[in-house]
Amino acid sequence: MNGSFLRFYVHEGHRHRHQLVWEWLLERANKLGIRGGSVFRALAGFGRHHTLHEEHFFELTRTVTVEIEFIVTDEEAGRLLALIHQEKIRLFYAHIPARFGVINPDSADAPAVAADD
Repeated sequence: MNGSFLRFYVHEGHRHRHQLVWEWLLERANKLGIRGGSVFRALAGFGRHHTLHEEHFFELTRTVTVEIEFIVTDEEAGRLLALIHQEKIRLFYAHIPARFGVINPDSADAPAVAADD
């Protein structure tokens, strides 16, 4: 199947309507029918302000970045990006073409779509 790798970068404590943005994104993607998504915490990093953020044992300020990832069809990516735009959430993201599928699928997997080789 051809589609997209869609990754968002947010600070762990970033909120939208009193909910953590990464939780909001997972919930909304699930409601949109996207088959799966994951969230990963960074150990350290810096962004456009060139301030180094590192995770420490007693870190309570939630300034570490989290990555929220989805592998989606182009239509799913469009719906999710449109929803984020509609909600006026400011997010940095990467939208990369991807080929994906399941090796030895079972009946619960989405049907394969012919891929361009």
